[in-house]
Amino acid sequence: MSFAYWSLFVGVLLIVMVLVSTVLTRLPLSSAMIYLALGYALGPGGIGVIVADPIHHAEALELITEVALLISLFAVGLKLGVPMLDRRWLLPLRLAFPSMAITVGLIALIGVWWLDMPLGAAVLLGGILAPTDPVLASGIQSGSDDVPDRVRFGLAGEGALNDGTAYPFVLLGLGLMGLHDLGADGWHWWLMDLFWATLGGLLIGAVLGTVIGQLIVYLRTRHHNAVGLNEFVSLGLIAMSYGLAQMCLASGFLAVFSAGLAFQRIEEQPLAGTVSLDHEANPDGHPVEDRATHSHHAGAAMMHGVRGFNEQLEKLAELTIVLLIGAMLPYAAASAKLWWFIPLLFLVVRPLALLPGLVGTPIRPDQYAMIGWFGIRGIGSVFYLAFALNRGVAGALADELIALTLVTVATSILVHGMSVLSLSKWYARRKALRRPITSSDKP
Repeated sequence: MSFAYWSLFVGVLLIVMVLVSTVLTRLPLSSAMIYLALGYALGPGGIGVIVADPIHHAEALELITEVALLISLFAVGLKLGVPMLDRRWLLPLRLAFPSMAITVGLIALIGVWWLDMPLGAAVLLGGILAPTDPVLASGIQSGSDDVPDRVRFGLAGEGALNDGTAYPFVLLGLGLMGLHDLGADGWHWWLMDLFWATLGGLLIGAVLGTVIGQLIVYLRTRHHNAVGLNEFVSLGLIAMSYGLAQMCLASGFLAVFSAGLAFQRIEEQPLAGTVSLDHEANPDGHPVEDRATHSHHAGAAMMHGVRGFNEQLEKLAELTIVLLIGAMLPYAAASAKLWWFIPLLFLVVRPLALLPGLVGTPIRPDQYAMIGWFGIRGIGSVFYLAFALNRGVAGALADELIALTLVTVATSILVHGMSVLSLSKWYARRKALRRPITSSDKP
């Protein structure tokens, strides 16, 4: 199609999504499900105007999905309003580290025993499919409440963290296949790919998010400089965190997520002798410019602008990637393995992997059921698939990985998307029944 036709198509799509967005919230449908169906219709399975061969376009696919993940990880970091040393982080950390590693191991066992894969390919499959998705889980993600729901916070934190914690296992699988240097006795993998990539990424992002946030607040409140351009702040911090982490051989994904977490925790820098605008008598309110440079409000005003911009970017990223996933589905070769592998992954592997990781954690049955079911697969898996294809995975193995990954992600979008509304209501009712009766509740 010409640029004019593409422009018309994209414009119509965006306006239609605006018009039907309210209706979608009342139906057992998600926007991702609509994008997936539309992508399939526009791809080789339909009218063929989108051609996205996972093998021939692996390099472009890797870049696009990587950018989408970075946007989403920063957005999730901005939403999770819990201090980084708070005990509430224990649940997502357990999900993203021990449970994540166990998931990789279980998928690898299935790959070796039942899919007849070599060990390296089976570990690679585990690394590709183990991470849950921070973009497609928006229906169950935590907001920035002071006391976020434990399940929602745990799932959102897990989805953000394990896109970074999956990286070492993908490299381990490639290394066992001879496509990545693991070092003598695996020392390079243990030291650099696992420990340093994880800790270094989190540290680099936290430092950059804190320093840049505090610097901008200082300039705005003391010198009335660096005002506006919050969009540049968002994109600049994402790019700096990712670039510096990658140059230091650390995880760029974890750095961007950590930068978002640190940035949304920046503190105001009140000047002596000043009071909050909220305490001043001004019936007409205060212009945005006042809050952007006021020492009691500059940080919150900046966060509001950055978060709003990044949330819109995240929606566009979801649209782009899920359309591509739908268009790529015809390249997934039909196989009888898919009929048992995907139910096994969702209904057995995910719940089993949680058990050892959550030992000693007080989890109620309804919370365990929610966490066990909503192990949503999505953009992270597609990124690691393209990453592996770009590192030399080819032939029959590449075809098998493409089929397993794309059909798993598409199935996850459909089944988790259809169930999120009803299960969220069920969980909310269960939570309400446990809420203690206060004096205000009594007649």
